[in-house]
Amino acid sequence: MTLPDARTLHGALEATWPAHAHHTVGPWLLRDGRGGGKRASAATVQGPATEADLARAETAMRAMNQRPCFMIREGDAHLDALLAQAGYEVIDPVMMYAAPLDKLAMDTPEPTASFHIWEPLAIQREIWAGGGIGAARVDVMHRASGAKTALMGRKHGHAAATAFVPTHEGTAMVHALEVLAGYRRQGVARALMLESARWAAPLGARHLAVVCTQANTAANALYASMGMHPVGRYHYRQHPQAGQGT
Repeated sequence: MTLPDARTLHGALEATWPAHAHHTVGPWLLRDGRGGGKRASAATVQGPATEADLARAETAMRAMNQRPCFMIREGDAHLDALLAQAGYEVIDPVMMYAAPLDKLAMDTPEPTASFHIWEPLAIQREIWAGGGIGAARVDVMHRASGAKTALMGRKHGHAAATAFVPTHEGTAMVHALEVLAGYRRQGVARALMLESARWAAPLGARHLAVVCTQANTAANALYASMGMHPVGRYHYRQHPQAGQGT
C-alpha cells in the first residue's frame, strides 16, 4: 500500500486551502490569509532562522494585520525551539491522515444521505457559519483551483452536515467538515467522507486525505475506523500577544 507522505500532503494543503498571497521575507514564506484561518496564514520556514529573522517576520505579519503564527512541520525542531524561547504558545497539534481510495471501508450509503454541489448552497454556508467557518473561509474555498465540490449531508430528510473537497495531484482533501450538533454520532460525517471518495474517484484521485486536531478524539476515531492512516503531524506556535491582527 502506497500512501502520500507528509511533504506531499503539505503540498496538497497549500493548494487546496490557499492563502490570498505569499511573500518571501528572509528564510520565511509568509501567507496573507485574509481571515482564512491558521492554515492559510501561518508562516513556514525555508532555511535556518535567527532571532533577527524572527523579528522581521513578526513585523511583516503585523503589517498584514495578522497575529504572528508559524506552522511547525516535522524537521522544524530548530524553529520550534526558537519560537519556544521567544514565548510562542503551542496551538492545535494536528494529525494528517490518508488512505488509497480503493482500500477505504466503503459502506452502502442510505438513500439521499449525501450529495455534492458547487457552488455551496445557502444552507451549507449556514452550517459552516454555525461552526465558526465564516465568509472569509468560504472565500478560501473559492480560491482553490482545480476540481472541487461542496458536500451536503442529510439525515431524516433534513440538512445535517457539509464539507469542502478539492483535489490536487491525485489526492482529494477533505476540509471544513461540519456536522450540526443534533446529528453528531449518527454516521453523518462518515457518509460525507465516503461521498468524498465516490466523487473523487472518477476524477482520477488515488487517495483521500484529511487533517484534524489531535484533541478531536471523535474525528480521529472515525478516520481510523475507515482505514485511514496517520502519515504525519504538525502544530502551530502563536505569539502570546494578539496586538494588531488577531
